[in-house]
Amino acid sequence: MEYRQLITENQRLAVLKFLKDDSDYTLNTSILQDGLTAIGLDITRDKMETEVGWLAEQGLVEIEHYRTVTVVRLTGRGLDVAEGRAVVPGVKRPRPV
Repeated sequence: MEYRQLITENQRLAVLKFLKDDSDYTLNTSILQDGLTAIGLDITRDKMETEVGWLAEQGLVEIEHYRTVTVVRLTGRGLDVAEGRAVVPGVKRPRPV
């Protein structure tokens, strides 16, 4: 597996985990981008939009657009992946706690 793919899989898992840890399972892409950067998974705004779009295509998140803000909400399937109960190719599997 190539390095860039590993980073992408880690970024996707991190997005799901940030959403899982939010009280209403919802964050906007700007906050998600800041969170990923803070943990060393730097991501551009364009790449963030691409990745949340991919996660939505997999049924792991839902997206709503409000003018220039993209709001991302975790689905039940996304929660299962974030907690390691389900596996989706393209998303890193979380480590056991």
